[in-house]
Amino acid sequence: MPYARPELLVESGWVAEHADDPNVRIIDCATLEAYRRAHIPGAVQLPVHYYIKDDDPEGSDHGTLVTPPAKFEALMGKLGVGPDTTVVTYDDNNALVATRLWWVLQYYGHTNAKVLNGGWHRWLTEGRPVTFHATRPAPAEFHAKPNRELYATVDDVLAAHADPACQVLDARTDGEWEGTNDRGNKRAGRVPNAKHLEWLRFVNSDDTRTFLPAEECESLLQQAGITRDKPTITYCQGGIRAAHAAFVMALLGYDDVRVYDGSMREWANRDDTPLVK
Repeated sequence: MPYARPELLVESGWVAEHADDPNVRIIDCATLEAYRRAHIPGAVQLPVHYYIKDDDPEGSDHGTLVTPPAKFEALMGKLGVGPDTTVVTYDDNNALVATRLWWVLQYYGHTNAKVLNGGWHRWLTEGRPVTFHATRPAPAEFHAKPNRELYATVDDVLAAHADPACQVLDARTDGEWEGTNDRGNKRAGRVPNAKHLEWLRFVNSDDTRTFLPAEECESLLQQAGITRDKPTITYCQGGIRAAHAAFVMALLGYDDVRVYDGSMREWANRDDTPLVK
């Protein structure tokens, strides 16, 4: 069983061959410290918090919802991403934040984006070249066009969790799902009627950290109770693991998947949203 949309993944050999291609922008989504130590030649560093959220007025390192269009336009323009640029994202954490950037690009209308299968771990495991020299691309003009079909709000989840025609997927850990880990939220638990499948289960645990084959990912979703005949909303604590799950579902050809961007950071800190344990 092949991936339905294999073009969303890119292999390390292709990246090595296109590292100097001016129409390809490789974006390292790890921290600045990690980037300075070593990165893929030709890669640029993501110069914002890797969750790509709006500023938090309370002073933490990120807000609750995705960075607004004007800020994302400026960010991508600074990184040299234009309308015809092929973007390749990667990280050093099982594609967690690489898929978040992939999803934000999709949400803002840039569909020519791919995730490096295996990311930094695979690159190192294969003994490919690395550098500590920064890449500084020429600026480009980027236009953000939000696609609301990919985005779920708190009101969308309030409607979906009680609708048998929809399904909600929780991508958090067992402890968060069971309510024993509140992640600092006012309340703990899960969205009523949600299905549970931790995001890490989609990734091989060996040194390559590649995504599981399509049939294994499909089997995990089926075992969790997720079916293809219903629209899906994914959530986690902040919409990051939810984006990872949405990426896998896109790989498999699921057509109607939205990410609840606010996730539990929003849901569990309100008084009008139901939680169960």
